[in-house]
Amino acid sequence: MTTDKTGAPTEVAAEHDRFTISVDGRIAGFTEFVDHDGQRIFPHTVVDEEFSGRGLATILVREALESTRASGLRIVPVCSMVAGFIEKNPEFNDIVDPITTDVKRVLSRR
Repeated sequence: MTTDKTGAPTEVAAEHDRFTISVDGRIAGFTEFVDHDGQRIFPHTVVDEEFSGRGLATILVREALESTRASGLRIVPVCSMVAGFIEKNPEFNDIVDPITTDVKRVLSRR
């Protein structure tokens, strides 16, 4: 179990199309994904304003990317939060793919 900057316990859970992060049983944010052709595309991440500044986005994105690696998928960081995290954490660079026309087409059909 991971704790946020206030020491509150957090839990990241995988759902059908997103990972959510909860604090003390309350959902505080999510990062959406679309799986396509061996890639996991991350278009959007949100943490509720009430929970901002507690490091939840970092916890959420790290666990989502670690799960993606464990699933054998590649990462396409469309979301600026995910892209920024990868920039600061280059250990994920080996499984990152660029945003292509195909990725944009997949996202436009959502």
